[in-house]
Amino acid sequence: MLIPHDTRSALDTVVDLMNTAPESGQDDKLTDVEALYDFVRKHMVSGVGELTQRDLKAVQGIRARFAEVFAASDSRSAAETINRLVAAAGTTPQLTDHDGHDWHVHYFAPGASVADHLAADCGMALAFIVVAGEQERLRRCEAPDCGRAFVDLSRNRSRRYCDSRTCGNRLHVAAYRARRREAAG
Repeated sequence: MLIPHDTRSALDTVVDLMNTAPESGQDDKLTDVEALYDFVRKHMVSGVGELTQRDLKAVQGIRARFAEVFAASDSRSAAETINRLVAAAGTTPQLTDHDGHDWHVHYFAPGASVADHLAADCGMALAFIVVAGEQERLRRCEAPDCGRAFVDLSRNRSRRYCDSRTCGNRLHVAAYRARRREAAG
């Protein structure tokens, strides 16, 4: 699946935003404005000015809507959620080539809040996945003690864990040990 840089970047941002939520199997990592600033800096979200508690609450709300897209049972449900997100953000598509990146499309309106910026750009990245008929690539880790989100970009759509070195390896080792115990009687 060929995914342009800006779409891939937005998908990574969606996943990282969702993985700040308690549903990812850990404490909420987006509990104050400073954590939001850290998130914005890490993901190089452009055009963001001063952030407030209101921005934090709005981003937490967007995060919950993204989780609905990942949990959607079918593409129609995912599309309805994405359509509401993108429409509420007041999208204004425009071509840009800032910060050394080639031409790409920003979907947020100039001067948009950080929540609208994320809803527009990340919502459109999710829309492209649904349009491509690839919604099943939007997943949650199958490890019992993990709920982290990820986008399965493997060729055969077979990825089951957020990270094969941690969750995947941990479960494989546990299964191996269980087989050994069973064999030892």
